[in-house]
Amino acid sequence: MDKKKKNWYRKAAVAGVAAAALLAYYFIPSVNQTINTILGAFASGDFTVVRDFVKSYGIYAAAVSFLLMILQSVAAPLPAFLLTFANANLFGWWKGAILSWASAMAGAAVCFYIARILGRDIAEKLTSRAGLEQIDDFFERHGKMSILIARLLPFISFDIVSYAAGLTSMSFGSFFIATGIGQLPATIIYSYVGSMLTGGAKLFVTGLLLLFAISALIVLIKQLYKERQKRRISR
Repeated sequence: MDKKKKNWYRKAAVAGVAAAALLAYYFIPSVNQTINTILGAFASGDFTVVRDFVKSYGIYAAAVSFLLMILQSVAAPLPAFLLTFANANLFGWWKGAILSWASAMAGAAVCFYIARILGRDIAEKLTSRAGLEQIDDFFERHGKMSILIARLLPFISFDIVSYAAGLTSMSFGSFFIATGIGQLPATIIYSYVGSMLTGGAKLFVTGLLLLFAISALIVLIKQLYKERQKRRISR
């Protein structure tokens, strides 16, 4: 099978899955209701709402959480940290961390291949043109370390980075390894905190996230400073 035909089959398969999902959403009431409930849970900004939704599936809760993480990856604006907190609160911090990390990796892979197979137009529709352009610039500035640095910075969209990476020539292996390493610290921190949270701990969570963001920003500033110094020396 030649490369063009292989790519066409891949695009047709992805488009078929997307079409089936849309038809199910619009024409199957139970699917429509479930998706709207999921979106409402994420929109609430309260991890306990997400936790209770996942918990309602009983022995299938972990599988539902795994699929939810992939869903929020594809639908980039949904906040993943709510699900990470929910997993830790439900399953304990280390089991929740493993579940969140593994499902986030799966979500990143899905986004990467959606962009690689279907191209920039579809990636822009699932994210935003401005967001992808910002990540493009980020990639140009940081080169091979881009994915690792981006994963360490909580204020850079995890999912847009995955889509943007799929539009480049980088190998999936390099992307996957950098994502796994870079995502691990945040997952462990969020999971550890999430295991201790109650519904009234929003202020504490906000403060922790700000502290983590500031720490990551300091790392980024140091990286930018080093790169600027290298450019000056090379001139």
